[in-house]
Amino acid sequence: MSDHYFSPDPAAPESVRTLRVPIAGREREMVTAAGVFSGDRLDVGTAVLLDAVPAPPATGELLDLGCGWGPIAASLALRSPDARVWAVDVNARALSLVERNAELLSLSNVVPSAPERVPADIRFDAIWSNPPIRIGKQQLHELLESWLPRLAPGATAWLVVQKHLGADSLLRWLQERFDGFDVERAASRKTYRIIAVTAPD
Repeated sequence: MSDHYFSPDPAAPESVRTLRVPIAGREREMVTAAGVFSGDRLDVGTAVLLDAVPAPPATGELLDLGCGWGPIAASLALRSPDARVWAVDVNARALSLVERNAELLSLSNVVPSAPERVPADIRFDAIWSNPPIRIGKQQLHELLESWLPRLAPGATAWLVVQKHLGADSLLRWLQERFDGFDVERAASRKTYRIIAVTAPD
């Protein structure tokens, strides 16, 4: 099997490197590595999401779905120090990097976790995600069908998707699939769409 950022155990040599990235209002040093999503830089879509989305809830349970090496989780944790931030990924190397980055940034409110280890009764007060589009449409739909219903009443999931990778068709599918939720294109920046999915109260 070929080695992808969504492989649970990447075979590529780790090759850890340090990056300076703009997180929660200033440049911060974080570590990344080969074998994870956007292992050599802050992904443009992630940067668009971090710039476009309103401030997260100050408290509660927050989720970075498909966290990679953790820039979204770090931003949530820094902006909402009294919340608990779940950084979820199937990639064990990514979760290890999230743990290291939380230590680097002195964050005690980040919980790196494989999907199956997140307690089933937790409801999320916000979800921020640069979802793994390249896993394929069916797997992506299954992923969103698993996690979006776990939004707390009135809570919003913010998803960033590149236009040419199917953002508009994903928006239509979300509107059809999540009847009763408020699903809208909240912003368009560069070649990216920000999709907001809000659970009913």
